[in-house]
Amino acid sequence: MSIIIPANSAVSGGFGVANSLMLDGSSAFLTRDPSSNGNQKTWTWSAWVKKATVGMGNGDYQMLFTGNIGNGSRYTDISFREDYLEVFGGVYSTSTTSVSINVSTNKKFNDPAAWYHLVVAIDTTQGTDSNRVKIYVNGVQETSLKNYQGSTVVYPSQNADTFMNVTTAQNRIGASGGSYYFNGYIAENVFIDGTALSPTSFGEFDEDSSIWKPIDVSGLTFGTNGFYLDFEDSSALGNDAGSNNFTPNNIAATDQATDTCTNNFATINPLYYSTTQSTLSNGNLTATSSGANWNNFHSTIAPSTGKWYWEIKVVNVGSNTHPIGIVGTDYSEINKTPGDSFDNDTTGISYVQTGDKDVAGSRTSYGNSYTTGDIIGVAMDLDNLKLYFSKNGTFQNSGNPTSGATGTGAISIVSGHSYLASFAHYNTMVDSINFGFPSFAISSGNADGNGYGNFEYAVPANYYSLNSKNLAEYG
Repeated sequence: MSIIIPANSAVSGGFGVANSLMLDGSSAFLTRDPSSNGNQKTWTWSAWVKKATVGMGNGDYQMLFTGNIGNGSRYTDISFREDYLEVFGGVYSTSTTSVSINVSTNKKFNDPAAWYHLVVAIDTTQGTDSNRVKIYVNGVQETSLKNYQGSTVVYPSQNADTFMNVTTAQNRIGASGGSYYFNGYIAENVFIDGTALSPTSFGEFDEDSSIWKPIDVSGLTFGTNGFYLDFEDSSALGNDAGSNNFTPNNIAATDQATDTCTNNFATINPLYYSTTQSTLSNGNLTATSSGANWNNFHSTIAPSTGKWYWEIKVVNVGSNTHPIGIVGTDYSEINKTPGDSFDNDTTGISYVQTGDKDVAGSRTSYGNSYTTGDIIGVAMDLDNLKLYFSKNGTFQNSGNPTSGATGTGAISIVSGHSYLASFAHYNTMVDSINFGFPSFAISSGNADGNGYGNFEYAVPANYYSLNSKNLAEYG
């Protein structure tokens, strides 16, 4: 289980990436129709991505970038096929000279807490076939490759034209036609028309930690159809830092995220919930359930020290007990099978919609009831082992999260554990969690003391949002 974000997202200093684009996996994508032809033989695609869906089944695709002529008759695609990265190209008709590419990694991409840097460099002018398609992951070239359709990798013939850089081939980010949508986050998306670059044009190894991290790419030569999407304008999330803008489709301002490759935020972990009775959406920030069993949801980050704050908007409180709280990472039912509610564990604590608190399965009076539309704040003090809950900005039981060891109005936390942000559903319930970048519109904006996060209500002093930069300092 990924309970701590990968180290390559926690490097401090250097170039910072402010925003990413969150794509929902069902309808959101970007399109652009090139106005002139570029170099069809030589180009480079680069992006930092964080997947929201892992464990993809046989035949499942999630498109990252595609050039598509005639709605699929001729195409070149970069996608996740199952959990592998694939570069694929060909034609369904014989009306034009075709390029045939079938190159896939043997490496799986199945960590929902990780940001990956991906580079695909195409140069069909090369005399050696294996030099015509190169795939790099986090600065390292992938040399263990395969072909899904056959026994050997298929490289394009020398000097073959691809379908990525012509006026008749629409470029799409996050989808292919009306299907194969990408579910996750994309940052620092770059296309270089006319040059096959190495990953050192987009990133570097940190001199202290040897961790791969992004660098400023604004000085690169992008070429005729090249682009640099930094996703920094929430009102126009398809804007190129140059002039080759993309058109957003089913993308809203709230799809701009601050979860990036230089500051990785917690989300709901898609590896540990019941896929038969629940669904995750909005970049794994919203959970929807309908099954008549307990379905638990947990964060991808589980600190053992520090003071942390997050919020949950109750979209549908349902008709059964609705627990919001925390649980230790050694909770025995952290799995995909519906089981008991997390707050019955010896480390489990929750605030339920009746206003009660539930500590290790024992329910007692605590605060006010809550319902659909309310926002519950959670302040977790692991330095003093105290937990506080707020309803619409008011801490319950006269709680004071800044009271330290005194723990005014607090619930005691069991020592010796790392803790997950958790909530549970029984029957029809919906919640959206905000670890610092809400998937829903808020009426105000409140950051933590380090300037990270965007919350509906004020973050208590010395409490922080669950992200890699804060963890590096306080976790």
